[in-house]
Amino acid sequence: MAVYTVSQVTSYLREALESDPLLGDLNVAGEVSNLRVSGAGHSYFTLKDQQNILNSVMFRGQPGSDLLANGISISAHGRITFYEPRGSTDFMVDLVMAEGAGELALEFERLSLRLEAEGLFEAARKRPLPQFPKVVGLVTSPSGAVFHDIQNVIRRRYPLVELILSPTTVQGNDAAANIVAAIEALNREGRSDVIIVARGGGSLEDLWPFNEEIVARAVYASRIPVVSGVGHETDNTITDRVADVRAPTPSAAAELVVPDAAILKAQLREIAVRSQRSLAYQLEGMRNRVADHVRRLEAGLPDMGTWRRRVDDLARTAHSLLTGRLSRDRLRVEGMAYRVAALDPAAPLRRGFAVVQKTATQQVVNSTTQVLAGDLLTITVADGQIPATAGTGPMPKKATKKQKAAAQPTGMERLI
Repeated sequence: MAVYTVSQVTSYLREALESDPLLGDLNVAGEVSNLRVSGAGHSYFTLKDQQNILNSVMFRGQPGSDLLANGISISAHGRITFYEPRGSTDFMVDLVMAEGAGELALEFERLSLRLEAEGLFEAARKRPLPQFPKVVGLVTSPSGAVFHDIQNVIRRRYPLVELILSPTTVQGNDAAANIVAAIEALNREGRSDVIIVARGGGSLEDLWPFNEEIVARAVYASRIPVVSGVGHETDNTITDRVADVRAPTPSAAAELVVPDAAILKAQLREIAVRSQRSLAYQLEGMRNRVADHVRRLEAGLPDMGTWRRRVDDLARTAHSLLTGRLSRDRLRVEGMAYRVAALDPAAPLRRGFAVVQKTATQQVVNSTTQVLAGDLLTITVADGQIPATAGTGPMPKKATKKQKAAAQPTGMERLI
């Protein structure tokens, strides 16, 4: 026969109790007794009926913990656990409601707690609504007054928007599945900028489809922002808490998703008036600045009369200087012309002088020693040249060898 340790038994008991699906999601009604609140704020008590008691624990901050008091009857939700160190079986309570709240109310709170823990109600994930939607999707019953009310509100406030109805039942056993299908259809189509999920008021039972988990998850999964307009302002559904925006009524939901055309027109008129005033103010400022610049330019212009007189004076001075310079240059040129004329080689010829050249060498004869008898000569006078032949005068007494050589006829001349 096998022998087990205490720890083995208590561990087995804990695993057996906590793996039971019934004990893991339990609603219990009973009377509170032996209530004790620890310094940390946790509540320890027993739930009892006429025959038995159930040790219970509720940690601080759980919803409904403020209702606990000895002798009151409550409905509690929680799970059964086994606390091994003490060897006790405890009912871990996570929700308390006054007795008579009903099964639906308990289910509402239980599901709310679970979805909140998963983050479906987080404000950080909620999306802003488009300011000027072009298409609004509507999930509601086509036969109810809600559809017509929403149509009227949108037609009155913003007739530019297109309203697409994704019809569904909003009450009954199949309503939750139909609502989910209607939301998913609008997401598949993808034309809507925002979705309204709406129905009129009613009892908790009437509104229950909007508390179903599948509807909450469909709203959470929607790629398009969702506005919940379920019931009246005092009604509260899980769809309201999951939706991006909660409206107190269906008509209010319609007002939230579209702007008011009358307000837009008034705003546009105000913008136009402000723009006109601003433009007039800017134009006036620019006109004043231009006038100021013109005054400054005019003040900075030179005195044209003074400058004209100065220019005239400069012109007269320049003319006088130029005239004097030209007179001096003319006199200088004339003097140079006289000197050039005096140096003209033809001038002596005109005065009766002549230039004698040896015809053979074109050598100018300036000495008698350069010419021998019989040399052919060319005599240049003022009006032409005269050929001549040297006479047979005596040779110079002492002629140089060079002169003798120059005067000595060549062999050709001797033959002639």
